[in-house]
Amino acid sequence: MSAPIVVEANGARIPSTGFGTWRLSGEDCRQAVLWALEVGYRHVDTAAMYGNETDVGAGLKASGLDRDAVFVTTKVWSSDLAPGDLERSAEASLRRLDVGAVDLLLVHWPNPAIPLAGTMKALASVKRLGLARHIGVSNFSAKLLDEAVSLCGEPLVTNQCEYHPYLNQDRVRAACARHGLAFTSYCPLGRGNLLDDPVIHAIAERHERTPGQIVLRWHVQQPGTVAIPKSGHRGRIAENIAIDDFALSEDEMRRIAALARPNGRMVAPASGVSLDEVA
Repeated sequence: MSAPIVVEANGARIPSTGFGTWRLSGEDCRQAVLWALEVGYRHVDTAAMYGNETDVGAGLKASGLDRDAVFVTTKVWSSDLAPGDLERSAEASLRRLDVGAVDLLLVHWPNPAIPLAGTMKALASVKRLGLARHIGVSNFSAKLLDEAVSLCGEPLVTNQCEYHPYLNQDRVRAACARHGLAFTSYCPLGRGNLLDDPVIHAIAERHERTPGQIVLRWHVQQPGTVAIPKSGHRGRIAENIAIDDFALSEDEMRRIAALARPNGRMVAPASGVSLDEVA
């Protein structure tokens, strides 16, 4: 088993392929996390809103791995971004995960009803208190990311956003690069819709790989990019991380990127957030 490729960003070292856990729960979640760690994942992503932090923590513990061997990410929901609320949410996540401190705490969605300055101050406080080793945001537009960086007294290390070949994210990716952040792709397989795309299939046949492996390789082959595919299927979990021993050509990378479409977004914003505010 090879060591995972890492993305370095403002002091963080983030494994480039993480295991997403959205909509996994209970024993299914615990078992999926355990399978993921057994086949080599060293980055697990959850959130308070997912309702599965306790199950994720159980899977981490069942693996027998040292705490520092796994990069653990969780997120604070948009209703809990005011000073005081954010710190309490982080503390509750740590109790459920039972990991001492998370490696990365993210603001899950921006909330226009809560001043960003207060949120960023509270997020920086969480790091200074030792509740999180690193901090970042999720679903922030390029403009909002610029504001967040300017308001936060501690470095942000990533912006986690929907990203796949059907959705162009050049503007926000450029903003991440400008500030030294990683870009983390959720829904990296476009909720499975990309797996039947003829362009992806043709490239997969050429490399003798699955369509999913081609799309995930496209993600991590881009500079500063992390992908967090989710699956509850043991074989698919193993398949999704087996992408480090081949490379796509520049032409193949361009052909996949050219699949972007105006209506490519698949995830609706959180309540109260407009698409203009979302990356």
